[in-house]
Amino acid sequence: MEGSINILSLLSLLLIFSLAPLGWSANTNPKCAKSNYKDSSTVLQVLHVNSPCSPLRQHESSSWVDTVLQMQSKDTTRLQYLASLVAGRSFVPVASGRQVLQTPTYIVKAKIGTPPQTLMVALDNSNDLSWFPCSGCVGCSSTVFASAKSTTFNNVSCERAQCSLVPRRSCDAGTCTFNLTYGGSSIGGSLTEDTLTLATDPVPQFDFGCLQKTTGSSAPPQGLLALGRGPLSFMSQTQSLYQSTFSYCLPSYKSPNFSGTLRLGPNGQPKRIKTTPLLRNPRRSSFYYVNLVGVKVGRRIVDIPPSALAFNPNTGAGTIIDSGTVFTRLVEPAYTAVRNEFRRRMGRNTTVTSLGGFDTCYTVPVTIPTITLMFAGMNVTLPQDNFLIHSSSSSTTCLAMAASPADPVNSVLNVIASWQQQNHRILFDVPNSRVGVAREPCS
Repeated sequence: MEGSINILSLLSLLLIFSLAPLGWSANTNPKCAKSNYKDSSTVLQVLHVNSPCSPLRQHESSSWVDTVLQMQSKDTTRLQYLASLVAGRSFVPVASGRQVLQTPTYIVKAKIGTPPQTLMVALDNSNDLSWFPCSGCVGCSSTVFASAKSTTFNNVSCERAQCSLVPRRSCDAGTCTFNLTYGGSSIGGSLTEDTLTLATDPVPQFDFGCLQKTTGSSAPPQGLLALGRGPLSFMSQTQSLYQSTFSYCLPSYKSPNFSGTLRLGPNGQPKRIKTTPLLRNPRRSSFYYVNLVGVKVGRRIVDIPPSALAFNPNTGAGTIIDSGTVFTRLVEPAYTAVRNEFRRRMGRNTTVTSLGGFDTCYTVPVTIPTITLMFAGMNVTLPQDNFLIHSSSSSTTCLAMAASPADPVNSVLNVIASWQQQNHRILFDVPNSRVGVAREPCS
């Protein structure tokens, strides 16, 4: 969904959504070196990319509302990319180059090579191929992986089986190379291998893309860690180590520290957790599909056409849980039904306003109903911070959801996004074909 506001509206919004009440004051001085968690072999700290402690944070002055609207606007591109995958535009089990058209909302610390070099990489559970900018990369950020300094770095030859999994591949002096296009941008490089370390577990001969050129500004500047289900993803390459099992707790967007965690492997995962079956789409094996069967607003189950939520592996329709999209998108009939019921609960005399791509906002005090996502086998009632955008300095409140883009490709996919996931433990247990959700404050 795209939206715009005029200059006068923007100035008023900047006054309404002040930084200080939200903890984004320029005087904030978090103790970035300290954390509630310590790295272990299977626990990684997670930091929001815009946190004051993030080295990738944009330093120019930007209000909270500007930041939110930028993230919401970029979600449309993310949805276009996800829908292109389920539509079969990228049929091979490695993500298209359009994977980089996304908002890198959460980052983890990765060490690459021998001796190790540290990069802050975007966490993405809907992609298969991890990639990092390498020395000499044209158009990349200033922080790159210096492959020549690693004694364990190697190029992957065209004869290796891994090369056949890379889309738009070619050979350059026997090395497996690729040039991937997405929108008006492109990335190019070679398939390589080196030791990758997350927390304390080294993964030798890890296959990843070593970028040599990139255009556009949407790519995560220091690379991407792919947690999808395809054969080149991190979870597939570490199957013997982590048994295709991981979970994460994403901290609030306002959290200043590495307070969230990514847990790898079955050990240490919550024993008591509500779960729903994990589904698989054979046309796109990367995605973590679940069966969303309904939505409750307050105590009322919203009247949503069953076809809007139905899983269909032939078309890619259904619901996925995605860490790279910021705000949950529901197909148009489902979103309209949820939005209308939400508005109805606000009362007929309440004036509805809009803000950017959000079409259900209020500028007077309102009584907020609960929202419950109903999955097969479990219900998840969201705290208000997981479905509202609001300012603590005023009564302006917006429903933090939107409709999927209306074109035929995008209109079939529901996406449970990171705003709705934050401060929950989300478990992906592939061997037992289940996804679990439990409330866990980690901000």
